[in-house]
Amino acid sequence: MKMIVDSNTFLESGLLEKYLIGQTSPQETLEVEQYISKYPEVDAVYQTLQNNLELSAFANAEEAPVHLLGNILSSLDDTPVIAMNTTSFKSWFGYGIAASVVALLFASTSFYLYTQNDSLLDENQTIVEELYDLRSDIANNNLKLDALADQFAQLNNPETEKYILKGNRRAKNLKAVAYINPKEKTSMLDVVSLPILPDDKVYQIWADLQGKMVNLGILSERDRRLQQIPYTEDALGLSITIERKGKLPSTSTETPVAEIELNLKE
Repeated sequence: MKMIVDSNTFLESGLLEKYLIGQTSPQETLEVEQYISKYPEVDAVYQTLQNNLELSAFANAEEAPVHLLGNILSSLDDTPVIAMNTTSFKSWFGYGIAASVVALLFASTSFYLYTQNDSLLDENQTIVEELYDLRSDIANNNLKLDALADQFAQLNNPETEKYILKGNRRAKNLKAVAYINPKEKTSMLDVVSLPILPDDKVYQIWADLQGKMVNLGILSERDRRLQQIPYTEDALGLSITIERKGKLPSTSTETPVAEIELNLKE
């Protein structure tokens, strides 16, 4: 027999268990004893299996009733001595050890399979959760794509009017583009650039409705994108002012830093 080189491979071969129950050939016995003396990990497994076998043998032993001892002793004088069949005893002891080894191997295999199954269940649950997250991301991305497609459809609509708001000397770098469709009653604003304001000031956009200024919201650097703004029926113009932060005015007395007139014809 070719000698196994790796100790882990040797432990998985089952030779050590066969050696414990006396089922190895002379050559295999020599090989096992060489591994036990050469590899500390093999010796440790051997000692553990041997101790477990002894414990199993003691645990399975049944104690004889006390009253039988007197009966046995009293009958010894009348009973001829019969030579004990040591071969049968050794065979019985060997079968007991073999059964213990099989039980230990079965328990180890069962525990290993249980651990692997539990690990697979955890991995499956993780995969299911990742799939749900992926579906949620896909759904959100589809919503964003739908919104973008709707915006582009509004921009390409022949009825959509384009208005450019440019800042005056108080806000030279301010630039925004308004897209208004009076037929579809939609309004969008693309903030291209906004000059930086002090912390206590904000940009406010207004619609001029027959001389009455209607507040359409606040503009900030975070709003530098194409966005929907409220559509105002019959608006004559749009303007942007600089207001005090937190004031949220319904009307403004400030001079606009950018304004345009609208030519909305349905």
